[in-house]
Amino acid sequence: MKESDFISFITPLQERLFRLSKRLLVSSQEAQDAVGEITLKLWEKRNGLSSVKNLEAYAMTMTKNFCLDRLKSKQGSHLRLVHVNYEKANDSLSQALEHKDSLSIVEKAMQGLPEVQRLLIQLRDIEGLSYTEIEAVVAMKPTAIRVALSRARKTLKEHLVKNHSYGLTKN
Repeated sequence: MKESDFISFITPLQERLFRLSKRLLVSSQEAQDAVGEITLKLWEKRNGLSSVKNLEAYAMTMTKNFCLDRLKSKQGSHLRLVHVNYEKANDSLSQALEHKDSLSIVEKAMQGLPEVQRLLIQLRDIEGLSYTEIEAVVAMKPTAIRVALSRARKTLKEHLVKNHSYGLTKN
């Protein structure tokens, strides 16, 4: 792979790699370091990348594995998995507080999900990857991915409905 081909491949992909890294590692600096490491590893393997069927899924898998290894390492002992808060600008104060509360509830709900379900929510609902791409990243069958996503979404929905019902029940 030529340098220009590599740059045209990696440049648009780095934002996705960063979001996945930040989802797993929490810290923006740690996520930037992870993207830098993955970019370097991909550059070193550039001559063998022509045999890879789906380069994007390959890069996402490398990023996921790097971040999980980082979390398991002694250096990463201070890191933890959390939901990244995406804030919307130009809200009124009451809307901003309501969004912050909702994000806090979602974060708690995400913490209650198994690690695989959190990763699947990130890849499918936030990153917008196809099931085929997710299959390559997490090494699960499409049916298992759909089932895990369905269960994760159902759990999140139940948690949100419970917290937003304010103690009211339907008759």
